[in-house]
Amino acid sequence: MNSTVVSFFSQFEFFNDAVKSLSETLGFNTYAAVSLLVFLVAATVLTIVCATIGGLGTYAERKISADIQARVGPNRVGPYGLLQPLADALKLLTKEDIFPANADKFMFYLAPFLCVLGVFTTLAVLPVSSGLTLTHLNVGVFYIIAVSSLVGVGVFLGGYASNSKWSMLGGMRGASQIISYEVPITISIIAIVVLSGGMSFEKIVSSQGGLPHQWFIFHNPFTFIGFFIFFVSGLAETNRAPFDLPEAESELVSGYHTEYTGMRFALFALAEYVEIFVLCAVASTLFLGGYQLPLPETIVSKMPAAAVQLWQTVIFFIKALALYYVVIWVRWTLPRIRVDRLMSICWKVLTPFAIFNLIGVSIWMVVFKGESLLKIIFH
Repeated sequence: MNSTVVSFFSQFEFFNDAVKSLSETLGFNTYAAVSLLVFLVAATVLTIVCATIGGLGTYAERKISADIQARVGPNRVGPYGLLQPLADALKLLTKEDIFPANADKFMFYLAPFLCVLGVFTTLAVLPVSSGLTLTHLNVGVFYIIAVSSLVGVGVFLGGYASNSKWSMLGGMRGASQIISYEVPITISIIAIVVLSGGMSFEKIVSSQGGLPHQWFIFHNPFTFIGFFIFFVSGLAETNRAPFDLPEAESELVSGYHTEYTGMRFALFALAEYVEIFVLCAVASTLFLGGYQLPLPETIVSKMPAAAVQLWQTVIFFIKALALYYVVIWVRWTLPRIRVDRLMSICWKVLTPFAIFNLIGVSIWMVVFKGESLLKIIFH
């Protein structure tokens, strides 16, 4: 398995020949420069793809909600309304950038960029395939928890800096909600770290197989429950219904970004929809086998390297987008809950169960020597 996109391309002759030719032409070793260029191109492509998914997420949201509510949804701009996100982007670009008179200008402008930064920096360790990961960190899971926390800071600053009571209420709800639900999320991830024996996503994916019975979600009863704890907590972390209290249009006008207009508002929306994709991608990586192909290793080893990477990428996006659909489905199915009940669910239900699951996985590793439940039953 290749750790990064650079090491993947370095195994091909055309890459090494290009580096050698360029080094001879310029008179010094250009491996580092070419590696940096490959990394930047891959990072740019992944960012554009995820931003596109975020934009199309608004279209998917409206289409799926329309189906659930027996409506039509966007169907005017482009075939089947597919160009509606582009029309929305053009509209937001041309809208006036309004700044509240008594707002904190620096923090007001900083907040949406913190949200976008917190989301897109998580892409650095997202394992799209075995050879198309931007970077391999031995503490990848802690890195993604740390940088994603910037979203909570951006949400709070957006509400605080606006000098609006409605925005402030939304920002405070968002901060308390995101900080609280990070606890069961982190504990659930630690359980997977115990199971896989490593904190890198590369190690976690390689510890699973491509078939459902080889995924961590079906490894033992504790990881099965842990998946739902992680997913529900992730919905709260991304401010999605039924946990969308930071926005709560029926209560707070538009929550923490009430005073934002134009592209600054669009940055909050983009960060939210890309964060949903990141949540689904991380969930599929931790519990659903990630990019692993549902084929025997003997067959995979005989496939061309490019074909393996292509199909692994397809599998990765299928799993992530399937969970993306579930996130949208849940929003248009369940009503919003009260803020006191939201905190009670976190501290009185999800966190105790997450701790119980962590202890259960630790005991399982000792007693059954890491074997899965299905393997124990059928062997």
